[in-house]
Amino acid sequence: MDGKYEGAAENEASLVGRVAAGDRRAFEILYRAYFPRLARFLQRMTRSVPLIEEIVNDTLLVVWQKAATFDGSCKVSTWVFAIAYRKACKALHALDEPLDAPADECAADDAGRPDWRFEQQRLAHAVDAAVATLPLAQRAAFQLTFYHDMGYAEIAEIMECPVNTVKTRLFHARRRLATLLEDQLEVRP
Repeated sequence: MDGKYEGAAENEASLVGRVAAGDRRAFEILYRAYFPRLARFLQRMTRSVPLIEEIVNDTLLVVWQKAATFDGSCKVSTWVFAIAYRKACKALHALDEPLDAPADECAADDAGRPDWRFEQQRLAHAVDAAVATLPLAQRAAFQLTFYHDMGYAEIAEIMECPVNTVKTRLFHARRRLATLLEDQLEVRP
C-alpha cells in the first residue's frame, strides 16, 4: 500500500475513533470529506438532489451514531460507502415513481474548441443516460469502479455480495453500455 494513502486511511480511522468519543470537530472533518464524494456517487444512482442530500445526511448521521462500531476491518471509505449504498437502496425501493433526469446544468464555454467541448458534453450525457438505464446493483458497481476507483473486494464488501457477483454485475453493465453507446462512440468525420 502507498505510504501516503496508508497515512490518509489511518487518519480517517483516527477521526472515526474521535467521533466515537463524541468529538464534533472530527465529525465535521469527516462530513466535509465525505459529503461531496457521497453526493457524486448517489447522483448517478438517484438523480434527485433532495433525495441525495437526505441519503448523505442519513448516512453521515449513522456514522456519527455508530462510529463506535467501526472495527477497522475495512477502510473507513468502504464502511461509509456501504452505509450510503444501503440507505440509497432502501430509499429507491420506497419511491413510487421514477426520477427524472436533472436539467442540463453545464454552461457552454466559448473558449477553446466549442465543437470539441460540445461533443464531449454530448458523450457525457449519453454515458450518463446509458448508465441510468442499468439495474441498480449494476449501476452502483459500475460507479464504484469507474468513478470512485474501488476494487472488486471493496465493492463486494460495500454491496454485501461475493466478489464474483461484482465481477458479473460489471461484465453485464459493460456489455449493456457498449450496446447502448455503440452508435455514440463511432468515429465521426
